[in-house]
Amino acid sequence: MGTDTAVDATFEVRPLTTETWPAFDAMVVRHNGIFGGCWCTWFHPEDPERGPGAEGSREVKRRCVEGGIAHAALVMDGEEAIAWAEYGTPAELPNIHHRKQYDAEKEGDPDYRITCVFVDKRYRRKGLTETAIRGALELIAKDGGGVVEAYPHDLTEQTKMMSSSFLYNGTRRLYERLGFTYVRPKGLNNCVMSLEVPPAS
Repeated sequence: MGTDTAVDATFEVRPLTTETWPAFDAMVVRHNGIFGGCWCTWFHPEDPERGPGAEGSREVKRRCVEGGIAHAALVMDGEEAIAWAEYGTPAELPNIHHRKQYDAEKEGDPDYRITCVFVDKRYRRKGLTETAIRGALELIAKDGGGVVEAYPHDLTEQTKMMSSSFLYNGTRRLYERLGFTYVRPKGLNNCVMSLEVPPAS
């Protein structure tokens, strides 16, 4: 990955690497493994060596980071990770929700996809979901850019009160602000959105 990406005067974005793994690890531990001990591994290919429980997921994530096949933009407050946006190629992150429908309707695969965004509970409602996604897009641009897909929640009046803990990939309105184009629905309350990211100059 590239070098650190400046966000504003308070926070910066760093790529998830072996060097930033301790900060990522500490954030996930603070939140009991995230989503029932997932460790943000659900979207990765199944690992036949996965051990049981959250510790098994933790080791899978660590191996992916060490192997260079787990990517995320980490929003940092000093040396502490306080948010992230997971991204990667379809080969690195094949297990999207509603995959059967997605595969039946797609015209092709993107270069990258953004699959999960998470913000430390102490820092919510500060716009850090957007900060993390912007950071991911900047890191993708540094790696040469390409077509990026995201699968946010397309909230209706009936679902706008959904708990933020279930909004694992942000909302359609957020991605529209970031320049993504709506492509099609996916599942009951999600959609496919796309953005062409030019390479960094």
